[in-house]
Amino acid sequence: MSQQIKHLYEFGPFRLDAGERLLLRDGGSVPLTPKAFDLLLALVEHHGRLLEKDELLKLVWPGTFVEEANLSYNISLIRKVLGDGENGQKYIETVPKRGYRFVASVKKVVNEREEPTIQEQPGSQSASAIGEQASNAGELSTAQPAVKAANLITKVKRYRRSALTALASLTLTGVGLAYFILKPSLQPKVLGYTPITNDGHPKTFPQYNARARHPLVVGDNQLYFTEVVGEQWLLTQVSIAGGETVVIPIEFAAPLVLDLSPNRTELLVASQAPNLAGEWPLWVVPVNGGPSRRVGGILCHGAAWAPDGKKIVYAYGSELYLVESDGTAARKLVTLANRPYSPRWSPDGSRLRFAIQDPKTFSTSLWEVSADGGNLHPFLPGWNAPASLCCGNWTADGKYFVFQSSIDWTTNIWAIRELAGSQSQSEPTLLTSGPMDFWYPAPSPDGRRIYVVGVKRRGELARYDAKTQRFESYFPNVSAEHLNFSRDGEWVAYVTFPEGDLWRSKVDGTERLRLSFLPIRATSPRWSPDGKRIAFSAVIPGKPWKIYIVSADGGAPQRLTAEERLEHDPGWSPDGKTLVFGITDTRTIHLIDLNTLEVTKLPGSEGMYSPRWSPDGHYIATLSTDAQRMMLFDRALEKWSVLATTRVGWPHWSRDGKRIYFMDSGALFRLRIDNRKIEQLTTLKDLRLAFGYYGPWIGWALDDSPLVLRDMGIQDIYALEWQTP
Repeated sequence: MSQQIKHLYEFGPFRLDAGERLLLRDGGSVPLTPKAFDLLLALVEHHGRLLEKDELLKLVWPGTFVEEANLSYNISLIRKVLGDGENGQKYIETVPKRGYRFVASVKKVVNEREEPTIQEQPGSQSASAIGEQASNAGELSTAQPAVKAANLITKVKRYRRSALTALASLTLTGVGLAYFILKPSLQPKVLGYTPITNDGHPKTFPQYNARARHPLVVGDNQLYFTEVVGEQWLLTQVSIAGGETVVIPIEFAAPLVLDLSPNRTELLVASQAPNLAGEWPLWVVPVNGGPSRRVGGILCHGAAWAPDGKKIVYAYGSELYLVESDGTAARKLVTLANRPYSPRWSPDGSRLRFAIQDPKTFSTSLWEVSADGGNLHPFLPGWNAPASLCCGNWTADGKYFVFQSSIDWTTNIWAIRELAGSQSQSEPTLLTSGPMDFWYPAPSPDGRRIYVVGVKRRGELARYDAKTQRFESYFPNVSAEHLNFSRDGEWVAYVTFPEGDLWRSKVDGTERLRLSFLPIRATSPRWSPDGKRIAFSAVIPGKPWKIYIVSADGGAPQRLTAEERLEHDPGWSPDGKTLVFGITDTRTIHLIDLNTLEVTKLPGSEGMYSPRWSPDGHYIATLSTDAQRMMLFDRALEKWSVLATTRVGWPHWSRDGKRIYFMDSGALFRLRIDNRKIEQLTTLKDLRLAFGYYGPWIGWALDDSPLVLRDMGIQDIYALEWQTP
């Protein structure tokens, strides 16, 4: 019996069993796709060494050509499974443009398993036979010439047989290699990209917590979409060949395209009325002109025509409804755990797919339900966890479903082959991989193209100069939001846009230091009074927002509370011993003692958010959750009073504590604390602002002058020419 040696690799809390193909964490099995396991094993086996991308592709996908995007995708999967970057633990290092290195300490353990000895094949020589031939060599040298000749003929025949066998083997290997090289791809792939629009105007707001909805639908010769020009939302069309966009006249404001009728003559459009809590009137708009008409009295946040054109499915609250196309005979189809978005019918009308967003983590997942409301189940459960899937569409023949999914805050398009007669699904195939985000895939009727919104985000900081009454460039060469200055005015903390990384630097831009890393996305940094620490809000995909503190000199951020709840807007007390913050789940304001980490609720703070501690510590200003009132809490008297009754955004205490600055309805104001007088500073009209995680960001410089992030990015529609097996 011989022994085949397999190895176990131990790193951190993990054990990788190469023989059993298992990844264990603290004894429990951790799910990994086969290719992700192969990739992890290759990295671990060569730990400490840089593995070039080409080398990894050959190791993990031997004899097969695959796109490099599959490598980066599986690296992202592995990082998520390992928790790479959490609590300062690093497993995989990326070497830009080259490859990857496994940097964690690895312990190799030999795991021996007995295997049966390989049996000798008929006609082969055993080791004993070879030894016997060697011992008889002297006898052969004295044999008669006839015997020598016979032995020579036997050897020639044996060598000839071996040579023919080897030649046949090489021939078959060559044929096999040629087959793998020349055979057609078994996966769909994108062959090229064609720009359809070239104006760069916003066509979507692709922040992580954006509502999952479709602003792009495809006709026979036209594309229909919503475009934002200045402050106007426009219903727009463009030829599928590309060119100038044309505005479709309508009788209502703030249109959002939802779907196109099966006969390609009418659009379903929502009118995004500002005071209807995200449920809007539904309209039918003829594509070739003519008056629009309301669909009954329906309010919704998503809708789609059934394939026969006779019914419409629409989303209201956490429910889906079916209604006749004229808006009559509405009936509930299904009730869901959370609000559904972007419903889409299968081409045969047998089922619906839609996105659901978790209000706590903002993760989005795809679900499916039968046309009669039965068989409700998640689509692709557990794939790309934590879930970040939405906005899918079937091809016209029903063979493929295309959708978008985000990994490490980057959004790309995927396709999955529909398997007839089974609920099990094939593995999705990655279709796009940068250099920009791609959103809202919509296949063409002939199935040859997929139209998408391509987004390249970039911002430019600008400061309002009261003398010139203009916004001037500020902090050049930095695309960032959420700027916050240290008390001594020497340092600034900020969050890069769109990446969401926390940095600090001197106010002149020198001595830059990055303080947060993927998968964390940061917002709302606040300097401690002594300038040594920074508190901030942060989110990890699939988890709720939490409050962290990090040293201004770098290091691992410290999470302050263990509860899985939404925490936002940290603010320091003047002595640096306490933080105030909001808990969005309960709409209350809380304080945390940084010595004991004890959390207490601010009395009477129900229905409030966005706390701001005054510089002298006497007051805490908050906003009501309907954003209609600004409130003031007197800490000494423990009493609340109304500062202002108006829509308030981005409140900020002046450095002297005598005023509060804020935004309201596209203009900037300041309010005096002593007499409650409000004065307008400037308007934001005609400014194209970048849309960050919380929408357009407004900040305040050292002298309390307003700061904005101007949108310098581009959003255009592209046609993906694609090929399917």
